[in-house]
Amino acid sequence: MFLIFGISNGEKKLDFVQTMLCSHCGKYGRLELYMSYMYFSLFFIPIFKWSRKYYVKSTCCNMMYEIDYELGKRLQRGEQITLTENDLHAMNHGGYATRYCRNCGYPSSPEFDYCPKCGSKL
Repeated sequence: MFLIFGISNGEKKLDFVQTMLCSHCGKYGRLELYMSYMYFSLFFIPIFKWSRKYYVKSTCCNMMYEIDYELGKRLQRGEQITLTENDLHAMNHGGYATRYCRNCGYPSSPEFDYCPKCGSKL
């Protein structure tokens, strides 16, 4: 008898969108809510999830912010909540510095004076 099981990471886009003026790049954009989690599967069917984390991503500059677990659960349930600057905790962008192009939102290293994607002055 064969048992096929595994542990993996998952991500799900949740039904929440909020329009805002980005404090990071200064453009108008939307905050979209995501949930990341680990799950155990048996015969490719997810059995249970753990280590849930909620975060929002801005559509203008792709900046990612972590939000508190309880606030994420409330948003997932569909409660009408408006996120504020105090609710958002900036996440590290995989080694990128916190320097972004104001023109295209591309993340870059601090040693660049011009955006490597569009050429605008940083």
